[in-house]
Amino acid sequence: MNYCQQHNLVDQSAVNRERPFGIRVTLPAEDTLRKVLGDDWERLHWYPSESERDAAYEKMAGRHGYYRTTDTPTQVLKRIDR
Repeated sequence: MNYCQQHNLVDQSAVNRERPFGIRVTLPAEDTLRKVLGDDWERLHWYPSESERDAAYEKMAGRHGYYRTTDTPTQVLKRIDR
């Protein structure tokens, strides 16, 4: 079967790998999006190595091209370990 979006497929060799390094994403207390998502909303992203986690952290912390000039992201990122 051909897939047009290979980047969306699960890498089967990585399925059972240990992922001890993570990033916790939360919202600041004053963020109005908390009214929609809830005060306890968070997302955890796990990585097999510290270097992969740190690279993902830097990418998540930067402004991506989809933000309007007047937009300011308010997510709070924190490096975590298991």
